[in-house]
Amino acid sequence: MPLNLVTTCRLSTFYFRARIPGCPVSFMKKLILIKTVHTLVWIFFNIVLAYLFYAAVTGHIGFWVWIGLGLFALEGIVLLVFKWTCPLTVLARRYSDSQADNFDIFLPNWLARYTNLIYTSLLVIVLVLLAYRLLR
Repeated sequence: MPLNLVTTCRLSTFYFRARIPGCPVSFMKKLILIKTVHTLVWIFFNIVLAYLFYAAVTGHIGFWVWIGLGLFALEGIVLLVFKWTCPLTVLARRYSDSQADNFDIFLPNWLARYTNLIYTSLLVIVLVLLAYRLLR
């Protein structure tokens, strides 16, 4: 496929309402798959964070709390390795040249832009609550 066709096929819209002439359907399908997986991972980590908050508030600190903290530690290592960028974002860049913050995930643009800040802040709050519960 010539370079100009690849560039033409890159998608810059949030929803895929029309097929781009000359663009392989596989490009759109791959980006939709990446966005779906990325969104599911985001939802999963929201559930883990909510559980950690619940456990910290109620004092039910057990096996699953440590698993949740381990998952967040693993996510932190992955982000460090990929220079604070999700590997799914790197993969999605192959199929889109969009500058929107939500080009790789099904979230509102403002939430995609501030996800790292929001969830890092929430995780710090959970860690402080957990430390308080464990040290008292």
